[in-house]
Amino acid sequence: MTDHIRFRVRVVGGVMVLTFDHPPTRNALDRVTRGRLVEALREADAAPDVRAIVLTGTDPAFSSGVDAKQLLGDPDYTRLPVDPAAALRALATPTIAAVNGSCVSGGLEIVLACSIVIASTEARFADTHAKLGLTPGWGLSTELPAAVGVWRARQLTLTAQPIDARTAYEWGLVNEVVDHGSLQRRALDLASAIAQLDATSIGNAVRLYADGQQASLGAARAVERAALDGWAVDRSSARAAFDQRVSPPST
Repeated sequence: MTDHIRFRVRVVGGVMVLTFDHPPTRNALDRVTRGRLVEALREADAAPDVRAIVLTGTDPAFSSGVDAKQLLGDPDYTRLPVDPAAALRALATPTIAAVNGSCVSGGLEIVLACSIVIASTEARFADTHAKLGLTPGWGLSTELPAAVGVWRARQLTLTAQPIDARTAYEWGLVNEVVDHGSLQRRALDLASAIAQLDATSIGNAVRLYADGQQASLGAARAVERAALDGWAVDRSSARAAFDQRVSPPST
């Protein structure tokens, strides 16, 4: 393990629990970590003893997605992406996002790529790409409107304002909202129920849903990818926005 590895993995009873674990950055994922995350997901998908995957975060955040500090110093960010959401969509193993807290931008794109989403009452969801002068690249512009409708997706993207767990449930972004202390147990209960079913049938169902989404959203994802390929980050504006976000409030 290195300082780059910002997630923890354990397998219990056929369920792999993957925890984003770097609270100082709101569980942001740098490039090395994202690469290791993709490897871990692919290895789990190929492992016969892993029947379901739970993704969660160390409080108080689920994940903020890419590491903004690294992004600001990485000129190849848009040209050499590592896309965990695409890796999640390619799995035959069901995935459950247990959203324990703040879930923004890339973190939201990860959630949108999962099979089932359970939210704690402490969860908050936002698309903050525009705050840092960025454009999404992990499928947000296709998956978010598919989940909540284009009008609400526009509201989230164009305002960068967060919504709470109850609103996310009412909008169709999450399957269930549970008390914060019950989140892990509920996610594990669902994963265990999946693990007891026929693995071939479950894998086929996951792929059928994924293939159906690809048929309807694949072309739109290609448009998003092309937009990202042509995107240039305004690093001075992004740095100012990042510094403002991480600075403590004045008293």
